[in-house]
Amino acid sequence: MTQRFSLFPDSPQLKNVFSARSVKVRWRSGAPVITEILIVTCVALWIIEMLLRMTWRPGLQALLGFTMLQPATACIHPWTFITSMFIHSPNSLWHIVFNMLTLWSVGPYLEKLMGHWSYLMLYLLSGIGGGAVTMAWAAIDSSGQGWVSGVYGASGAIFGLFAAMLVVYHNMHEDLRSMLVWMGINFLMPIIVPNVAWQAHIGGFVFGGLLTLLTIYGVRSLRYKPVIVKFGIYSAVLLVIAIILIVWSNSLNPFGWLL
Repeated sequence: MTQRFSLFPDSPQLKNVFSARSVKVRWRSGAPVITEILIVTCVALWIIEMLLRMTWRPGLQALLGFTMLQPATACIHPWTFITSMFIHSPNSLWHIVFNMLTLWSVGPYLEKLMGHWSYLMLYLLSGIGGGAVTMAWAAIDSSGQGWVSGVYGASGAIFGLFAAMLVVYHNMHEDLRSMLVWMGINFLMPIIVPNVAWQAHIGGFVFGGLLTLLTIYGVRSLRYKPVIVKFGIYSAVLLVIAIILIVWSNSLNPFGWLL
C-alpha cells in the first residue's frame, strides 16, 4: 500500500496529540505534558488577542483589563496574579516567541525531574511571587508609576524555573556556565526591550529559587518525604509569604479608595 507523503513523517497525528489515551500514556512516561499545556494555552490566548486587535479593539482592551495584573487594583482582581502569566503583548511577536522558546528550553527537564504536579506548583508560585514583588516595588517607588502599569507575560514564572535549574545544577555538581548564559540574556532583556517588568523577573527568580532550595535542603524531618509532599508544604508557606507581601504593599496603595 502506498504511504501518503508527509514533510514530517515522524510527527504524531493531531488526533493522537489531543486524545485522552495519548495524554495518559505520555503523562505516565514523564513526558512534558504540563509544559505543553502551558505553551498551548499561552499561544492560543495570544492568537485570540491578535484577532481581537485586528477586528475588535474594545474586546481586546476588555480581555487585557480582565487578565493583566495592575497593582492598583490587584487586590480586588486577585485572579490576575494567575491570568497575567498566560497573556502576552498583542503588539509583539517577540514577546510570545521568546518566552515560549525559553519555557521549552527548561520546562521539560524540570517537569521530568520533579514530576508534573510539583513542577506546576513551582511554575504558579513563581508567577505569583513575581506579582507580589511587582506590588512591593509599586509600594516603594516614589514615582507612583508602578501602581498603574499593567503587567503580563510568563516571564516571572519562567525566571522561577531558571532559579530552580540553577539550584538543581549546583546540587548535582553540573556545569553552570550554559545556564548562567541563558539567565544573563534574560536578565538583560529589560535593558534591550522597553517596558519589560523586571520586578516580576526578580520576584519569580527569588520565589522559585527558595522553593527549590527548601525542597532539597529544607527542614530535616521533611527531607525523606515524597517530593510532591515537600513541594506542597513549602509552596503553601511561600504562598502565605507572598500574600503577606501583597497585603502590606496594598496598605500603601494610593488608589485604595477603589477597594
